[in-house]
Amino acid sequence: MAVLLKRMWQHILPRRRIQFGILCVLMIISSFAEVISIGTLLPFLGVLTAPERVFQNPLAKPVIQALNLDEPKQMLLPLTIAFCIAVVVSGAMRLLLLWAQTRLSYAIGADFSFSVYRRTLYQPYSVHLSRNSSEIISGITGKTISVIYGALIPILTIITSVIMLFMILSALVAINPTIALVAIVGFGAIYISIIQIMKKRLSLDSKRIARESTNLMKTMQEGLGGIRDVLIDGTQATYCDIYRNADLPLRRAQANITIISGSPRFGTEALGMVLIAVLAYSLAGSSAGFATAIPVLGALALGAQRMLPVLQQLYSSWTTIKGGEASLKDVLDLLDQPLPEYTLKPMPEPIHFQRDISLKGLSFRYTQDAPWVLQNMNFIIPKGSRIGFMGITGSGKSTLLDIFMGLLQPTEGNMAIDGVPISSENYRAWQAHIAHVPQAIYLSDTSITENIAFGIPVNQIDHERVRQAAQKAQISETIETWNKQYKTIVGERGIRLSGGQRQRIGIARALYKKADVIVFDEATSALDNETEHDVMEAIESLGNDLTILIVAHRLTTLKYCTQIIELAEEGVRRTGSYYEMVEQIDNDHAVIS
Repeated sequence: MAVLLKRMWQHILPRRRIQFGILCVLMIISSFAEVISIGTLLPFLGVLTAPERVFQNPLAKPVIQALNLDEPKQMLLPLTIAFCIAVVVSGAMRLLLLWAQTRLSYAIGADFSFSVYRRTLYQPYSVHLSRNSSEIISGITGKTISVIYGALIPILTIITSVIMLFMILSALVAINPTIALVAIVGFGAIYISIIQIMKKRLSLDSKRIARESTNLMKTMQEGLGGIRDVLIDGTQATYCDIYRNADLPLRRAQANITIISGSPRFGTEALGMVLIAVLAYSLAGSSAGFATAIPVLGALALGAQRMLPVLQQLYSSWTTIKGGEASLKDVLDLLDQPLPEYTLKPMPEPIHFQRDISLKGLSFRYTQDAPWVLQNMNFIIPKGSRIGFMGITGSGKSTLLDIFMGLLQPTEGNMAIDGVPISSENYRAWQAHIAHVPQAIYLSDTSITENIAFGIPVNQIDHERVRQAAQKAQISETIETWNKQYKTIVGERGIRLSGGQRQRIGIARALYKKADVIVFDEATSALDNETEHDVMEAIESLGNDLTILIVAHRLTTLKYCTQIIELAEEGVRRTGSYYEMVEQIDNDHAVIS
């Protein structure tokens, strides 16, 4: 656990550390206020029971002289006022401390959540391919929140409790060292025994909470994400069972931790009452008499009343931290994700691109022991050309496009722009040229304008540029027939638009970026023939200054391409114009027949 806390401290921002230091000072002040409230009770009860004894006490002389008191009874009013002020100040300090602890905990939690999201977004594409999005979403939302309640607040509570406990014990030792020692040993033994017994149980429940939280998020994503199929197939009961099988163990583990956290309080309260009763009996029988015992008993009772909740907070915070240990580890793993060097740098100037894109001996595989996806690719793509890629599933078409877009780095060979190889140092400068139109266009539940200028703050959107992009994508006439035109809300994932309209908005988005290389990854495969023909005509009309790369399953989709490259498992199978490819494929069919 100490290792996890050290890792967490490294991710806390410098200004939060300063705030933590101020909070520690506030903890000490609050502890002093607590001790003063206990300390003022002793003379207050003494004045009520034996005012003469207090009046004659050497420690009271300075106060008596300062207030010009002549007889013992005159001490009651100032001591009552002092005790009331001490109790009110102590309560106010505890309230202020609670406010400061909670605010700081949530501020650090917000820092962590943002940092996890930011670091995740900046990870290379290959990392995203290897992850389950449910794990990431669970880490950013649920598990980051659990760090606030399961680590940050409990840690601050433990620190406060330790300081407060030390101060209270110091006050009790000053009143009666023997009784103070018996109290702390008795109370401490209960908590230490339970800690040893429940340590393993807490660790198991902690792992279960972390695991089932992710499973719960995964189940919800799958059930709601595929709601059409769920409704058509009638598989609601299956997903409900999966949800329940993840949710029930999660709730049981959380309940176990809550029970373990709160159980010792009842034993310590009983022990405290027994201790005070025994002390009252022993003091009542002493030669000093019961009047002398009342102030001591009152101070010890108040001290115990303060100490028991502090001990319970200390123990409860420890169990909470142990219960959230696995979730904390998951969040720290996400916080430890390295950020690329370009994170804090502005977008670089686009790399010079005037002639061509060339592939030389390019091969790729995802891991060292995985099969080759692409092998020994060699060809040149002139600027301004329309290049189509086709091939069977698994021939590496989409992987090749990912390499073109700088999302993946070749395992062997290279891709060069005007003779300059693209590497991890300059791929961002190459990506400044590129826009991507996938098969499934992601549309946010906002306006047409915001979806075309995707990722641009609303107050920075160039509306004229949006209209020009829509015109080139041949969707402006359709948009302008709608009541709200460019302010029309598209619905979640563009559900209120047709497939062709979504694809055209995807094209308009690429054009708004003013990219001169546009990549279409099976962007028309989900469209009917007529809509696909219209979209391809829109692509063809984009202008000769754009270099367009298109992946498609159907050869007819690539009719407007200047060159078509067919990929196979062994690499490039053949190349040619549309009509040349049609002739070669017809000849192949004739040979097979």
